[in-house]
Amino acid sequence: MSHLVLGPIVRLQIQRSALKIGEKPQRRYDPGAILATDRLRVGPDGAVALVDGQEIVDVHHRGHPATRNHEGRNSLSVGFTSHYAAMRDRYGNHMTPGCAGENILVDVARRVTPEEARHGFVIHSEAGKRRLSLGRVSVAAPCRPFSGFAHQHEMVEPHVLKETLQFLDGGTRGYYCSVGDAGEAVIQVGDVVALAETEK
Repeated sequence: MSHLVLGPIVRLQIQRSALKIGEKPQRRYDPGAILATDRLRVGPDGAVALVDGQEIVDVHHRGHPATRNHEGRNSLSVGFTSHYAAMRDRYGNHMTPGCAGENILVDVARRVTPEEARHGFVIHSEAGKRRLSLGRVSVAAPCRPFSGFAHQHEMVEPHVLKETLQFLDGGTRGYYCSVGDAGEAVIQVGDVVALAETEK
């Protein structure tokens, strides 16, 4: 592996159903449908949680009956503990790691910028065996319901909401991506994530 490793995976999860509930303009963000797991099977179609011998499909997987997959652009998502630290500092302790719904949470001590992330990520086992690569990276732009969740669903002035959307943008909420390899792979908590451009 390159010396520019981001860090280990500390949480894997899926969304069993949509986290934005209700109808506009009263739609709310509710992380209750998030399911954490120690292992995910990931492939071009998205993520499947492996839990107690069962396979539970993520809502962004192409095979989910109510899929929210947009032509493969958001099949998977990656977030970072340092970004959550920034969100907690600004909005409070309810911004717990994983509440934004990303599939893969990486323990990183600094911000991961869009410029760094744009080439994608590579996941290795703890022993250094390459598992798969993630490409087609894009910023997971924040939505109004998630911004409302940041403010604990309290009414805020329009300029405050605008500032929140701006703060959560630029990769703070994480990145969408898709599997860049053919086939599928099982990843697990403890695997290591590196920037694709650092691969030799």
